[in-house]
Amino acid sequence: MTDTPAANFLSDPFDDDKLREECGVYGVFGMDEAANFVALGLHALQHRGQEAAGIVSYTPDTGFNTVRRLGYVRDHFTKQSVMDILPGRMAIGHTRYSTAGSKGQTALRDVQPLYADFAMGGCAIAHNGNITNADALRSQLIDRGSIFQSASDTECIVHLMARSIQKNIPDRMKDALRIVEGAFSVIAMTRSKLIGVRDPMGVRPLVLGRRGEGWILSSETCALDIIGAEFVREIEPGEMVIITSSGLESLRPFEDRDPRFCVFEYVYFSRPDSVIGGLSVYEARRRIGVELAREAPVEADLVCPVPDSGTPAAIGFSQASGIPYAMGIIKNQYVGRTFIEPTEQIRDMGVRLKLNINRAVVAGKRVVLVDDSVVRGTTSRKIKDMMLDAGAKEVHFRIASPPTKWPCFYGVDTPEREKLLAARMSEDEIRTYLQVDSLRFISLDGLYRACGNPAGRNVAEPQFCDACFSGEYPIEPTDARARGCMKLPEDA
Repeated sequence: MTDTPAANFLSDPFDDDKLREECGVYGVFGMDEAANFVALGLHALQHRGQEAAGIVSYTPDTGFNTVRRLGYVRDHFTKQSVMDILPGRMAIGHTRYSTAGSKGQTALRDVQPLYADFAMGGCAIAHNGNITNADALRSQLIDRGSIFQSASDTECIVHLMARSIQKNIPDRMKDALRIVEGAFSVIAMTRSKLIGVRDPMGVRPLVLGRRGEGWILSSETCALDIIGAEFVREIEPGEMVIITSSGLESLRPFEDRDPRFCVFEYVYFSRPDSVIGGLSVYEARRRIGVELAREAPVEADLVCPVPDSGTPAAIGFSQASGIPYAMGIIKNQYVGRTFIEPTEQIRDMGVRLKLNINRAVVAGKRVVLVDDSVVRGTTSRKIKDMMLDAGAKEVHFRIASPPTKWPCFYGVDTPEREKLLAARMSEDEIRTYLQVDSLRFISLDGLYRACGNPAGRNVAEPQFCDACFSGEYPIEPTDARARGCMKLPEDA
């Protein structure tokens, strides 16, 4: 990517070496100043994407109104001058971290929601997930005369809807989504309807809420809480809901499939105050720490989280092991991605700008560091060095997920397999590479137990999508296989 100010704005000099979710979606129907509620919801979903955000609203007087911007929700959608552009009792929004599409100066064209005019009226659409046959569909559509305006795979859905012969937008959406492969939670808005759809396996989340007479669709329950909405239920895998002034209609446009919700939502992606499948995300992460303490005990003086994502698991590890919990690492909450232009010198200092060791707590102690994952290992090595520099006697890592060995094709920004540390090294080799006193990952069975499956993982029919750990892809990664750029398990 070209080293321009716009490109720097969207890069992260403070690389925390985490997998990145693609985006969050939010929709409101039947509420005055709907866009204001969408802005609040997107603010609660900001952890799911920090590159860009957009809102589309509708009112009969002005039609569809759109604002799409690069950067944080707070930077744009807290200004009255912006919100005045978005009147109406219906609105949908999207906050983005891209795994498909371009970044930098041209990224605005890929910001969602996308909008299209059809013969029967306009439709705005926003998508969380990834279409695994988007390249193949795009090629076919271009050959048939479609002209794409963005690099987003979501636009494939729009063009497929345009080519449908159905008489209304929900039916055209059904036609389109039956053709696409992959993981998707989609929300859409017409002149009179709010629509929500989950893919047949329910890989990505989508929930339904209510506030007074209004309806809300959201990626997570925490974004219902922020507007005082009541959680009604999850949109089920393979379900389409259509909300109008007459109420809610539920449809089943797809063939039934066994659900395979993304287990990494419990590990890292979702906010800890969200609830998924009736289980608190915080409680799942605490249980992961309990399982880790049982599977990988260690003699130590302190249990410290790598903030913030390692905190609940560290609490669980401390509770189960009896080793005191302490804040051995302090996070600077005010270092953003736009803090400073990422020169090489600043990149070297990046972790120290974001995290600082609490020297008075860790000096002379045997420390257990609990983190949610190890991807490339770059940050883990730096944190270990910082711990030793601060006088820690020993450093032990406990990782609240199994080794990440395979790329994700379902809406998560995963490095190529060659860059995943666990794809190249065994657990013991990773320990040696990180130069720590001990290292243990939670087992896949332990993760399943923590996420509400006491018997562990059902090998014949896994309850979750865990492809990044197991290499078992429940949905065919059509484009990746065609490109030949990432070896799949059977090719390895």
